[in-house]
Amino acid sequence: MKVIQLDIHNPPTLPPVALTIGNYDGVHLGHQALLSALSDDARQMQLAQAVMVFEPQPREFFLPDNPPARLTSIGEKISQIAKLGVDYLLVASFDDAFRSLSAQDFSALLKNLNVAHLVLGDDFRFGHDRVGDKAFLAKMGFSVDNLPSITQNGVRISSSKVREALANGKLEQAASLLGRAYSITGQVVHGDKIGRTFGFPTANVALNRLKPALHGVYAADVLAYRDGVLLDWQDLGEGQGVAGLMDGSRFAAVSVGLRPSVKGKDWRLEVHLPHFAGDLYGLELQVILTHFLHGERHYTSIEALTAGISQDVQDLLAWRHKQPK
Repeated sequence: MKVIQLDIHNPPTLPPVALTIGNYDGVHLGHQALLSALSDDARQMQLAQAVMVFEPQPREFFLPDNPPARLTSIGEKISQIAKLGVDYLLVASFDDAFRSLSAQDFSALLKNLNVAHLVLGDDFRFGHDRVGDKAFLAKMGFSVDNLPSITQNGVRISSSKVREALANGKLEQAASLLGRAYSITGQVVHGDKIGRTFGFPTANVALNRLKPALHGVYAADVLAYRDGVLLDWQDLGEGQGVAGLMDGSRFAAVSVGLRPSVKGKDWRLEVHLPHFAGDLYGLELQVILTHFLHGERHYTSIEALTAGISQDVQDLLAWRHKQPK
């Protein structure tokens, strides 16, 4: 899959394409159904497949001080979409110029991108005037496949439903909507190094989003990568750690939140690997959430915080040892 940063003033030269457009936050089963329909249409019409996404996502642009929770970073989104056979991913910078495009201007952009066919969700609208829809596009000469909503147990699958499940600690429900376990992937970066002073060193994993979709304390399976290559944990440190549920993973106690007990102001993803000692800086960790323990807590003293962390690690290890693998 070729990833293209879309310049609306100088669009790339593409072969005739079938295109779908949206945030694709989470790349959940509803999104996957759209991409499957795109693949079918493109094959029948002998077109290349293309997806257009927005970065930042529109609501992040309009609400920078109170952004909505985000399921997937742009890197995670690219990774998931690439698995589905797409030829081109167009990343449109959602800025003042882009948001000011009228439906007519946007239609002209699609023609310049050599779009021959569109596959859209049933709620798709575009243009600052919000008049862009299937009827408008058909009038402008595009063929359009308007896919109905995908439901599960009578409920429409949406990014909002995934966020709701994660916010409530319902990892299995989120996984059923996504078609996979929920995970966050990011590079290990330097943090405050507070955890090691309590005896619980953590890897600070870059979230790459303004606000994550979940917070609290979790068990997780962790995979490590360097330059996209999966690494063997035996090559990374002195201690082997605790085996995760997934082959090749290591078990971790994970905290996602603002860290009110140490007056934190930014969202952090902190990963503690029991019985593991090694240098993970610069590596990319995929943190696959497997069990929700409790929401983020505010401890009134360092002693209480240390005791709380210790209890969390014990409880999560006890949960891990009860699992079949």
